[in-house]
This record gives sequence, structure tokens and C-alpha cells, in this order.
Amino acid sequence: MFLLVGGDSEIGKIAAAQLGARAVATTRRPRGASDKRIVLDLAEDPHHRFEPPAGVTSACILAAVARLGDCARDPAGSARVNVDGTLALADRLIARGVHVLFISSDKVFDGSIPQVPADAPTAPASEYGRQKARAEAELREHMTRGAPVAILRLAKVVSPATPLLRDWTAALTAKKPIRAFHDLTMAPVAAATVVRAIAALMEARARGVFQLSGPRDVTYLDAGFFLAERLGADRSLVLRASLAETNPPAGAGPPHTTLDSRALAARYGIAVPDAFEVLASVLGNSSRPT
Repeated sequence: MFLLVGGDSEIGKIAAAQLGARAVATTRRPRGASDKRIVLDLAEDPHHRFEPPAGVTSACILAAVARLGDCARDPAGSARVNVDGTLALADRLIARGVHVLFISSDKVFDGSIPQVPADAPTAPASEYGRQKARAEAELREHMTRGAPVAILRLAKVVSPATPLLRDWTAALTAKKPIRAFHDLTMAPVAAATVVRAIAALMEARARGVFQLSGPRDVTYLDAGFFLAERLGADRSLVLRASLAETNPPAGAGPPHTTLDSRALAARYGIAVPDAFEVLASVLGNSSRPT
């Protein structure tokens, strides 16, 4: 049995649906509790007394305050979830023999180089990245002591439910303009691929640091043009915009977001196709335009 900590997240919802009876998820919302959804809030003290359901062999910690702006505005409050609550929960799970898979981010790096190796020193440029790096450091200490712990770093994860892509698709379909940043990049990976990686690592009770991103970065502007072409919309509806003009939080808009993902490909056969193939799959068509 797998435990998905953060079942309300985009990935958590998709993972719960794909894993079905093999998984139980947590929720922060008491009204959403059920036999398959356990109430757990990493920001609250009761997480220190959390007991995993009987039969759980591996837990994936997805819950996080993940917006860079939210972490920058409230570093103490976001760290209570991203660092303190996460590590307290991991300690309890490890003490009970449960394998822990921690979902981290490309933001533990500053994005100055592409295809960052998994063993590169962390160099976060944002508060969110610093919090993830702090949690990683503690979990790596557990690894050195032989604990069953793995870290999975992700870049941009997309699905049909991703708000940006959903809103862009709706606007372009209605022949309305969208604004897309020319100075913001992504190396997208489909949420379904992420769930495959999560399941493989939990099944194997894997240890170590793993990474998953697309093989190359594309700008949001180019992604907007691609979606317009796919939807048969005029390219003129995609308006060039600049992230720099929005007063973004520190660490937003790195030049590179790609991660060296060869370990997952070599061990589990999990690889991410080109950025436009991923975006096409989100639209329900995996082939690239001619």
C-alpha cells in the first residue's frame, strides 16, 4: 500500500486516480476525508502524532507550499510546511520502517546551467528553493545512515488540469488573446509520466536522488505559439510579454530548468519526450505538427 501525502495537489489527484486501490491519500480538508483520504496538515501540530495506515510500505511526500511568491511573502509560514512539517513526518515514517519518497524541485538550483547532474551542489535562488534544499539535506543524512529514502526533483509538470494551459486553451479556442512570456522557460513533463516515476520508485523502495524534466527548455512564448497552431488559432493571438515587467519574486525565470534525468531512464525506462510532444499529449494528440 502506498501513502500519498498531499492528495489535494495536481500530481496527488492524478496519482491517486492512477494508483487506485494501491494507494491512500491525505487531505488538508476535513470535509474531504474518507476511507481513502486521511486528514493531515503539515502546518499543524497533529502531524507529529500521525500514524500511517496499516499496510503502508512507502509514502510519497507531495504536500508543499510551492508558489515562489507565497514562500517569499511568508518564509516562516511556508517553511513550517516545506521543512519542519515535512521532516517531522518523514522522521515518523522512517522510524516505522516506511520508505519515504520526497518530491523536490529544480528550484534547488539557480538555473544557470542546463541538465544539472543529480549530485551537483544545490544553489537555490528563491526562498522556495532554499526550503526544498534544506529538507533535502536532512533527508540525505537519513540516506547516509541507510534509511529507505529517495528524492525526486521535478521541473514543470503539466496536465489537462494545469491552470495556465487550461486557460490558454480556452482563450485560444474562443479566439481570444493570451499573453506569454518570452523570458520564462520550461522543460515540461506530463503528470502521468511523473506518476509512473513515483510508482516505480515506491515499488522499488529506491534510495538516492532522482530527477525528471524534459530534455530541453522552451519559452512560454514558443509554447503559446505551439498551442495556437495545434488549436488552429491565429498566431497573432499570442501576445509577447515579459516576466521582468511583473516584478517577479527572486529566483523566478531562470534561463534553464532541465535536469539530468538519465538515472530514471536507465533504471526504470522512464524518459520525457520533447517539450512540444508533451504539450501535444496534454491536448490529447501526441504527434508534433508538420
